[in-house]
This record gives sequence, C-alpha cells and structure tokens, in this order.
Amino acid sequence: MPRPRATATGFIAVLLWALLALFTVGSAPVPPLQLNAICFAIGGTLGLVWVLARGEAALLRRISWKVYVFGTVGLFGYHALYFSALRLAPAAEAGLIAYLWPLLIVLMSGLLPGERLRPAHVLGALAGFAGAALIVARGAMTGFEAAALPGYGLALLCALTWSSYSVLSRRLGTVPTASVAVFCLATAALSWPLHLIFEETVWPQAAQGWLSVAALGLGPVGLAFYVWDIGVKRGDIQLLGVASYAAPLLSTLVLVGAGVAVPTPTLFAAALLITGGAALAARASRRAADQA
Repeated sequence: MPRPRATATGFIAVLLWALLALFTVGSAPVPPLQLNAICFAIGGTLGLVWVLARGEAALLRRISWKVYVFGTVGLFGYHALYFSALRLAPAAEAGLIAYLWPLLIVLMSGLLPGERLRPAHVLGALAGFAGAALIVARGAMTGFEAAALPGYGLALLCALTWSSYSVLSRRLGTVPTASVAVFCLATAALSWPLHLIFEETVWPQAAQGWLSVAALGLGPVGLAFYVWDIGVKRGDIQLLGVASYAAPLLSTLVLVGAGVAVPTPTLFAAALLITGGAALAARASRRAADQA
C-alpha cells in the first residue's frame, strides 16, 4: 500500500474515535464490562473474517503469546475504564479528560532513551492539564454531584492506560495487523466472565441502544484498530500522531451537535486547551526530530 494511502487509512481511526463518546452514551444502560464483551466480540469477528478472507490465518501462529497478552490488556483496560467513566460522569467532560492520552504519549516518549523533554513539551502539558482542571473546576462551581468525581478519575486512568500502552508497544516490534483480531476476541473473552461476576446483565433498550452497541463494535471498537494499525506501520506516523490530537475537539463537537452536551464556553475552552497543548508538544517533538 502506498504511504499516502496508508496515512489516509489511518486517519479513518481518528474520525471513528470521535464517535466513541456518542455511541457509548447511546448504549446506556449496558454496564461497562458487558459492553466491552459485546463490542469486542463484534470487532474481533469482523477482523477474523478479514484475516481469513486474506488467507493470513497462518500469521497468527507466529506471533508471541506475550504480544497477545500485552495487546489484550491494553484494549481491555482502556475501554473498561472509558465505558465506566462515561457512565459515572458527563460524557463531554469525561471524554475530554480521557483524550489527554495523545499529550501523555508525547511526554512519556520524551523520557525514553535518546529522547528528552523540551520547554514546549512542558508548556503543552500545562495547557492540557489546565483544560482538564477547567472541567473539574467548572463542575465544582456549578455544584455537580459527587458521583461525577470517580468518573473523572477513571477517565484520567483511561488516558494513562492508553498512553502507557502506546509507548510500551514500541518495545514489541512490528507485528501483523491480523493480530488485532485476536486482541479483540481475547478482550471479549476476558470481559464476559468478569461481567457475570461483578455486574448485573442489562441489555440495550430500544432500537437506539442496539444500534449504538453495533456501531461501537463495527467502528470505534472495531474497524478503527485495524485501520490505525495499517496507518502507523505503513503511513506517516508523525502526521497521524498530530491528527490524533484533533480527536478531543471532534468528539466534543459531535456530542454538542447530537444534543448530548451543552455548548458552553468552558467546555470549548477545555477542548481547545487539551487539543492545543497536545499539538504544541507534538510540534516540539517534530522540531527535535528535524534537528537530529
């Protein structure tokens, strides 16, 4: 696949992830672990069909079990925390805090051997966390329920989980995109028994609920992982990294457009701070790479 086409393919994931919060809200009241199980079963089956159709099933046997464990833990942890956060806190605000992950990826990668943090990295981090603080401060001033605080905390853990997973994945080397199907199916297999132990089974209500769950499994929790894998391995990974910083702003605009979130100045200020902070940090990394 040509590099520009692979990059464009990877950008599809950013657009799909911008819909993650909307579909998660629409899937209520399905509990987080049950939602994990259903969505990843759909996404994994989609990938498995694609792998079999391409005749790449043999590739799956050559991948180390450590890679499968790592990928499963990353996908399971991130989405279990994300779905839980959006059940306990307002969707737009919790989603923005969860989208601190692009900024955290830049900061964590700056601590790797051969890398170093620059002043712009620190400024970007301050801007991003100022956006997250603005969300919490606004809630404190408007008197949100105390139940929202655990949701915000889970959203922050969500950001830490995906950023850690993304940075540590560099140590595993390149593996076939076919492996993503196994990550998804293993995540579904792990989520279901945990759901039966810790949650009460609640199925989607009405057509909207079922459509939201199906859309999650086919898009943000399915196709997105496959096209992102193609993009970062065969396309311009730096360009895709910068593009991913638009996800929190796009997600907020989608929620406002759908009537799920109220378009307040504070909400958009937080979105711009988080997006701008990540972009500032990414620019610093790009300049450092050009000077190397």
